[in-house]
Amino acid sequence: MGIGTEESTRRLLRARDAMDRTYGEPLDVAALARIADASAAHFSRTFRETFGETPHRYLQRRRVERAMFLLSRTDQDVTGVCFDVGFSSLGTFSRTFRDIVGESPTEYRRRKGPPAAVPSCFAMAWSRPSSFGEARGRTRP
Repeated sequence: MGIGTEESTRRLLRARDAMDRTYGEPLDVAALARIADASAAHFSRTFRETFGETPHRYLQRRRVERAMFLLSRTDQDVTGVCFDVGFSSLGTFSRTFRDIVGESPTEYRRRKGPPAAVPSCFAMAWSRPSSFGEARGRTRP
């Protein structure tokens, strides 16, 4: 990996870290591109090449991961979870959640039992959704 490539990757990682920290806030590609010191088009293209998904989909997946945690560990209603993790529409949240997890937020909550008695790092790795349900053989149109 060349010096230019390393620096580019570092800038992309800074933008991805910003998404991880502020997933619940409104984020747009232009703001993330500024963090990566790139144009919006270049940022989107290189982010996808580097991480295998667009910045928008990465952010949606991170939000759904947090929603999964809240749905399984709190009594907060689905609408509250939706807004707490950064979605502005319950319909979009439910559709995105189903695309990624394979079931609705309500079904997930009902099915999810008490936390397993394993180290949390294993539980988190096991329950982390794959991007867009590819592990379940589905692809997005």
